Amino acid sequence: MISSEQVSPPAAPLKEEVTIADPAKEANRSLITAIGMLSLWATSLACLLSLDISAWPLLWKLPLMVWQMFLYTGLFIVAHDAMHGAVYPKNSKINDGMGAIALSCYALFSFEKLKQKHWQHHQHPVSERDPDSHNGKHQNFFAWYFQFMKSHWSWVRILALVALFHTIRLTLALPAENMTLFWVIPSISSSVQLFFFGTYLPHREPEGGYKNHHRAQSNPLPVFWSFITCYHFGYHEEHHEYPQLAWWQLPGAAKAQGTI
Repeated sequence: MISSEQVSPPAAPLKEEVTIADPAKEANRSLITAIGMLSLWATSLACLLSLDISAWPLLWKLPLMVWQMFLYTGLFIVAHDAMHGAVYPKNSKINDGMGAIALSCYALFSFEKLKQKHWQHHQHPVSERDPDSHNGKHQNFFAWYFQFMKSHWSWVRILALVALFHTIRLTLALPAENMTLFWVIPSISSSVQLFFFGTYLPHREPEGGYKNHHRAQSNPLPVFWSFITCYHFGYHEEHHEYPQLAWWQLPGAAKAQGTI
């Protein structure tokens, strides 16, 4: 077992251009934002699972699937911020508790185990010691995504999710179609969204090699599209430089660094 003392990356001091005006207020805002994200995901899922969509054409269902995928991605972003202590810096138990709840809702992940792996990613980006990296040989999107999923999933978790699916479906008498379209598919597709915008694009090796020790580059999208694509996770060099910033603070860092 890798201890947090061994793998936790050193805190990156904020540069003069990137400052937090009132850390206490920002901490409260981060917690409220995280609670809001969890509440929105739960409310949306409950509503979608209760709809009678048996007569709906697929074209009506697709936007709702994309919406729920976006909220699943938000769940993981909350957990990711918690791994960096950014959900509620004033209280580590509340911070980690929010991360654990978000990851359990996302796909029954262990917060502590995933946090250890994420710290390894920050210490050893795109290397053989990075659990998010490719295998060193096949760096195309599909091979890398397979390697990414392989390093984070287990048969025990998959079987637990299958059992949970059928238990909820039978206990609450929910339509299997609703659960598949609004629970199963959005959660899986959000992993593709997270991988593409948060790992593949930022960490693939550019022509001429990597330009910084983070082995990361940012996607210079406008703030709105950065949010829509992956909750500003595309401002990835800024995230590695300032891992203590919450996701909604990254545009400020990107503007200060001239990314956007």
